[in-house]
Amino acid sequence: MTGRSRWSTFILLSPWIVTFIAFSLYPVGYSLYLSFTKYDPLAGLAPKFIGLSNYFEIINDPKFWQAVKNTVIFVVGTIPVTTAIAIVLAVFLNKKIKFRSFFRASYFVPVMTSIVVISTIFTYIYSPYGLLNSLLGLFGIQGQNWLLSTQFALPAIMAMMVWASFGYYTVLFLAGLQNIPEEIYESAAIDGANSIQTFFRVTLPLLRPMLIFALVINTIRSFQIFSQIFVMTQGGPLGSTRTIVYYLYNMGFQKFRMGYASGIAYLLFILILVFSVIQMKTLSYEEQFYG
Repeated sequence: MTGRSRWSTFILLSPWIVTFIAFSLYPVGYSLYLSFTKYDPLAGLAPKFIGLSNYFEIINDPKFWQAVKNTVIFVVGTIPVTTAIAIVLAVFLNKKIKFRSFFRASYFVPVMTSIVVISTIFTYIYSPYGLLNSLLGLFGIQGQNWLLSTQFALPAIMAMMVWASFGYYTVLFLAGLQNIPEEIYESAAIDGANSIQTFFRVTLPLLRPMLIFALVINTIRSFQIFSQIFVMTQGGPLGSTRTIVYYLYNMGFQKFRMGYASGIAYLLFILILVFSVIQMKTLSYEEQFYG
């Protein structure tokens, strides 16, 4: 590549490079710096370097650990259910059935809808006189004040998120299924494999790369849950739905402890990284073991 070509390439890429530095790289680096400082933007003072004090305080903060517990429960409780539903639906929609295009589009509609809109709708559904309690009343079941119950508030949000997100992963798995050659299924049928054996011994192993991708993406999105909590419960009742990102928001943009909030952000990054690596290593090991 000549010098002129290199300059042309750089000029063409410069808008993206400037945008990446200004809106991604710089904020990440500055927030890391802030995590070692005490900084209140309303005080009109420069950040004061305090070393690892923010991290020590976070580690000893019971509200932070409650947020970690709630977030992990959300992640562990929603990802397997969402993944299982998405895989089953993808296998079903990959067959030649009537109205297949209609079903594909209808399952994807919640994904295209704003999560704020979905959260608002479900807030009314979960209200004491909402649709859910009305349906339960038809069967003689006592309704609940779902979002004001420390026992049911988080599971209610988890159920909503499974409904709102499984369509996205269904499309991913459907794309993976369509890349599996039909000849493999024909060979399995000739060998006498039934539908269940074909699913576990042919479909799932060949779908593994897409499964790893979907699990990692779902893990990252689930750990970052915020809008639903902000709209529906504000972290209540009694902190039972307080998640890590909502606690970060509370400390950074309500109490204006920007250094403390930045420390939470980096601990969240480490937590997501650990979970993602475990998932990839586990599935990669199973692929090597069974492959």
